Amino acid sequence: MKELKPRIHENGIDYILVGDYYLPDLKLPEDNRSIGHWGRLHKAYLKMYRPAIYSELVLTCKLHTVLADLNEQAMERCDLITRQMAQAEGVSEQMKAENQMLWVQSMNSIRNRAEEIIKHELIYV
Repeated sequence: MKELKPRIHENGIDYILVGDYYLPDLKLPEDNRSIGHWGRLHKAYLKMYRPAIYSELVLTCKLHTVLADLNEQAMERCDLITRQMAQAEGVSEQMKAENQMLWVQSMNSIRNRAEEIIKHELIYV
């Protein structure tokens, strides 16, 4: 019969007794979603500038879920901002058909500005 090791739960973290020490009982997240580009940017930001928050998310096994959620939100927001800016600036399928280079230049500019907005609003906060 397998002997159960003593466990404690403190500050939202499970600990298991190993020898004379209680160690965090970390589990792999069950979330299979990708953290993507935006999630990786936010993870690097947290590690560098918010280590306490990063450590808490790792120890509570919430990091992957938070990053995957943020990635989905950032992608949706970036697409919305890009569509709205393109409409406001008159960048359309007609422009694409008439002058592809101007359309590409305009869309690249819009996409870059939208990505900067996302970084400011969601990633580096």
